Amino acid sequence: MAAAWSAGIGVAVLMTLTVAGWVAAPHGAFGEDIGEVLRTAVQAWLVGHHVGFGIPGGDVAMLPLGLVVLPGLLLYRAGRWLARSCELPRLRHLFRAALAIAGPYAAIAGTLALVGQTETVQPSMLQALIAGFSLAFVAGGAGVLFQLLRDKGIAKRRLLELMPDRPRSLLVGTLSATGTLLVTGALLFCVGLVANGGEAVSTTGELAPGLVGGALLLLIQLLYVPNAVVFGLAYAVGPGFSVGVGTIVAPTGVSVGAVPMLPMLAALPDNGPAPVLSLAALAVPFAAGGLGGVLTQRSAPAVVNEAAPLWGFVCGVTTGLACAALCVAAGGPLGAERLASVGPSAWQVGLITALEVGLAAAIAAWVANWRYYRRFHAAAGPAPADAPAGADEDAAAAPGRKRDRRAAVPARGDGGGRGGYEGAPVPPRRRRPRLPSLPRLPRPRLRRRAAEDDGEEFYGITYEADEEPAAADDGDRE
Repeated sequence: MAAAWSAGIGVAVLMTLTVAGWVAAPHGAFGEDIGEVLRTAVQAWLVGHHVGFGIPGGDVAMLPLGLVVLPGLLLYRAGRWLARSCELPRLRHLFRAALAIAGPYAAIAGTLALVGQTETVQPSMLQALIAGFSLAFVAGGAGVLFQLLRDKGIAKRRLLELMPDRPRSLLVGTLSATGTLLVTGALLFCVGLVANGGEAVSTTGELAPGLVGGALLLLIQLLYVPNAVVFGLAYAVGPGFSVGVGTIVAPTGVSVGAVPMLPMLAALPDNGPAPVLSLAALAVPFAAGGLGGVLTQRSAPAVVNEAAPLWGFVCGVTTGLACAALCVAAGGPLGAERLASVGPSAWQVGLITALEVGLAAAIAAWVANWRYYRRFHAAAGPAPADAPAGADEDAAAAPGRKRDRRAAVPARGDGGGRGGYEGAPVPPRRRRPRLPSLPRLPRPRLRRRAAEDDGEEFYGITYEADEEPAAADDGDRE
């Protein structure tokens, strides 16, 4: 029911927009009868799941990323409804609940891929199955998860406490570096569109879409804004992107030919050298790497100082993989001949991002790790002057004697770790670090017996024991 509800509402919304466009525009654009219009709505629903389709002479794979928001939100709501209706008792049932939505939803997507086929448009059934299953599993599972957390009174930020220290630190560093690059791409697109706003207005006037057509044209451009942001990211990294076969828009130069009459394409720079101000964006990947490296080591310092640059470079590699995945989703062919290649090269963007961000993150991580242990040693203080010269030897000769470390333990919040002195500094004892912005939460207690399984904590959620035995005891006492 959840999968059918999500698919049905999505098709109904897109069908409404398609019918509005069919009424306002010449019927040749959508077909002469209402059946063609409904089939076009099904094709738009498949496009919202990023399902490509073939046309005579080529393929269409550059699809609007913004349209994925509609089925994603519907599946999220369906997941929350499923969690409320089934009253899932534990967090471990999340996986089965997500599969319960993803399986039927993939079947619906495959069926609609067959329904949407025409002589000129052939949606990919394999992509429909994979994309429908993946989107439903992620978005529907997120809805189930957040509804469970809400029912149990658990804050969403506590999910980070379930992750080990090192994967959590890499996740924070990768998200911060990738987010910085995406913000830069958005700024480049906005600045280019504002600078060439007159050309965008004149293109809109030449199209003369009318009131309804203008609203649909604006909606289509808004759906393609995420693609433009990824294109700006590729420009800031260095490789740039293409707007057709044999074209390039990069900091090394701009060479484009005739482009489709779309007002948002006015943000493209003119042919020739790249704008001088846009070259400042080339420093952003190094700044993003510095931020990612610092955050990677801040939440999980490395005991061995030589390992800190390695983890910083790993943060750069994961950032490169994330950017390559974004380029794959944002680009692709838009038909045959000239528009057979549109968008950035995923492998070039991923490789250069990994090198630029990884280098800066490695240096920043080493510096952050070095400062961390420098503050620790400063907090520990110098060795006591009255300590006997042979104190360490005496302690080694008498294993039963315990060394007093309490005098050298730094206060809480000064960098973590413990240390002590008996003639020489004691190396810091490895401590489980955590994000500064997150409160310390109790770890799950796993030492209870199987008979007490109903009352144990599971991922921070405590479940009450069955009250029926207690009620029976009360009846016996009465």
